[in-house]
Amino acid sequence: MCGRFVITSPPEALRQIFGYIEQPNFPPRYNIAPTQPIPVVILENGGRHFRLMRWGLVPSWVKDPRKFTLLINARSETVLDKPAFKNAIKRRRCLIPADGYYEWQDAGARKRPFFIHRRDGRPVGFAALAETWMGPNGEETDGVAIVTAPASRDLATLHHRVPVTIAPDEFERWLDGRIHDAEDVMPLLRGPVEGEFAWHEISTRVNRVVNDDAQLLLPITDEQRAAEEEPKPAKRAAPRKVASAVPEDDGQGSLF
Repeated sequence: MCGRFVITSPPEALRQIFGYIEQPNFPPRYNIAPTQPIPVVILENGGRHFRLMRWGLVPSWVKDPRKFTLLINARSETVLDKPAFKNAIKRRRCLIPADGYYEWQDAGARKRPFFIHRRDGRPVGFAALAETWMGPNGEETDGVAIVTAPASRDLATLHHRVPVTIAPDEFERWLDGRIHDAEDVMPLLRGPVEGEFAWHEISTRVNRVVNDDAQLLLPITDEQRAAEEEPKPAKRAAPRKVASAVPEDDGQGSLF
């Protein structure tokens, strides 16, 4: 799956890679989480455009989004049939620029976080699906879900699912639903090949969404790991107050 990712490349560099018309200026993000607005590249009126959408898709047929769990990922194996995605895969395919993502490996007592990125350091384009939810009063919310696929043997040591990345020479094929139908793009929905991505363990500071700084990407040191794995002292219970035999008079009066 993909539950956190990063965007660290300069805006102009991403604009050149993804080819959208707009010239947005946005700061690097080191801990992007679901429900937050994220950059999305779509094909609209014959050109690629930069849009901000919420990470978390709500199907158009949902009556009350408050009672519906946001869909942050879409399994590649079921996008053609699942009601939440079968329309989006035909006409609302998009890309999410990223420089890597985080995954948590089960290491016994606690999960350890890892930063995963292309071995050559280049940005990636996550395959994503977009949907617009319209409320009864005319309100609209654009949301996206990242498509995931089975992991290659090396990445499977961290997690059995990975986000699908679309190669730059396949951007047009993925984005253009007018020419390339859903069946035509299904072969693109696969995980990175073995050896394409690298990773390293990082600090558990990434667990808190409020932490959003470049230090999150650094490999963890032995000292940091030891400190994070050290059991935290149990909280001491507050001493119980014992009622006095003679109530104190604080001058405020009492009903008892």
